[in-house]
Parts: sequence; structure tokens; C-alpha cells
Amino acid sequence: MKKWMGLVLLVMLVLLAAGCQNQEKKVVIASKPMAESYIIAEMMGQLIEANSDIKVEYKMGIGGGTSNIQPAMEAGEIDMYPEYTGTGWLFVLKNELVTDPKALYEGVKTQYQEKYNFAWLDRYGFNDTYALAMDKSKADSMGINTFSDLAAQSNNLSLGAEYDFYEREDGYPGLVTAYGFNFKETKELDIGLKYKAIGEGQVDVINNFSTDGLLAEYDLKVLKDDKGFFPAYEAAPVIRQEILDKYPELKAILNQLGGKINDQEMQQMNYYVEKENRDAGDVAAEFLKAKGLL
Repeated sequence: MKKWMGLVLLVMLVLLAAGCQNQEKKVVIASKPMAESYIIAEMMGQLIEANSDIKVEYKMGIGGGTSNIQPAMEAGEIDMYPEYTGTGWLFVLKNELVTDPKALYEGVKTQYQEKYNFAWLDRYGFNDTYALAMDKSKADSMGINTFSDLAAQSNNLSLGAEYDFYEREDGYPGLVTAYGFNFKETKELDIGLKYKAIGEGQVDVINNFSTDGLLAEYDLKVLKDDKGFFPAYEAAPVIRQEILDKYPELKAILNQLGGKINDQEMQQMNYYVEKENRDAGDVAAEFLKAKGLL
């Protein structure tokens, strides 16, 4: 009887140990409450589960974005999430503006490691920064490709933007100083009405984010910020170093996406989720398969 009890106890201990081991092989991925972040977080999780025995728990659409994800990362409640270099540098680290994208990336990598023991992995390739956009056919017919091109003809064009864009030094006032813009008219528009306004010809130019999904729907051309006025907002995975030390294979797995997503591809994926109401996980999987990563 004692022998059997001993065997039962041994089996229970083995099963308990196996259960604990399985529980340990898990990571928690968060996203901000926007389509782009949902999609990238899904890509991260799908790559991990396809290339390892690590299970993924998602905490999607965290209200407040970085302001709530960052402290949760510091508390160990979240293990990784996609972040933007400009956000990390200006909002989290509270540094002065740096316009060189490479210097910005190296800066957040170094300072996050030193201050938080968080690692920035390879950038995905797209830059979701502030931008200016025009109707593509109109821009092409006027030979406008850059902010400088636009400035040279701005006296014949109108600009539409939300109120605070005209007030912020890193918005319209700074652009006027850097490029000499002199639009014949500037209109204050609600953020949700800008695309409708340019689509109906109420304005010629709007401010936007360079990977907005609606850019494709309205056939707009994002102009090049040729003087580098706006900081870079290049996305990359941010992961707690403790998790990388625990699962070192994650670095190579997640870095498979390094340089794989351009602005136009991100625009299109955002459009699928925002306008066609497609599932972010399905859109992510489709992209990964197209790139040969799934």
C-alpha cells in the first residue's frame, strides 16, 4: 500500500511540476487602443507561438496607451508591446526633440535599458509620424512632392487641421518657421472631419499621420518632410529584459519583422481594420504569410 501511495505521490509531483513549467512558458503582450497597435501586437504574438512553445496572453486596447502600459511594464504585469521611438523619447523619457531617426532609435534603446531594463528590438520599417497630405492627382499635376515644394506654392492652397495643430510649436507655427508656409487660407477642422473635407475639395492640404488607413481610401499623397521637421515615430517591440533573459529565443523570433513593413503596407492594413472592420488577427496573419513568416 505504501508503495502504491508513493507512486501516486510521485506521479502527482511530476504532473504538478509539468503544470508549473507550462505556466511559466507564457508572455503577456499589450497594445494601444488603435488598429495599428492591435495589428502589430498580433504579429508579435503569432510569430512567438509559431516559432516556440511559449504561449501568448493578449491585453489589447489598453486605455491611455503608453501612459498606462509603461507603468504596467515596470510592474511586470505586461512583458512587451509595440512602441514608437518618438513617443518613447519625448513622452516616456521626456527628452528634448531629436530629429535624426537613427540617433533617436539608438537613444531610446540605450536609455530604456539603463532606466527601465527594457530592450528595444529591431524597427519594423514604417514611420507613423506627423505628415501633410494632398490629393494625389493634384499634387502630381502641381509637381508637389515635398514640404518645400508645398511651401513654394502654398499661397494658392488651403490647409485644414485641428485647432491644437495651429497652436503647438511642433505644429503649424514651427512649420512656418522651418519652411515659410503662407497658405491663402487655414481652416480649423475636427480631427474626424479632415478626410471628408479634403475629399469634398473644401481644403487642399491636411495634416495627418503617415500610416493613416484613410490615406488609401481618399487617394492622398503623403508629402516628404525634406527638412526633417517632425520627429520619427518608428515602431519596434519593447520587451522587459527579464523576459528576454528567460526566453532568449524571443529576440530572433521578433526580429524577423525588422524592416519588413513599409508605410504603404501599414496604411493598407490599418484600412482593412478601420474601414472594412476586418479582424486585426486575420490581417496580421495574412501579412505574415505573404512575407513567408508563417
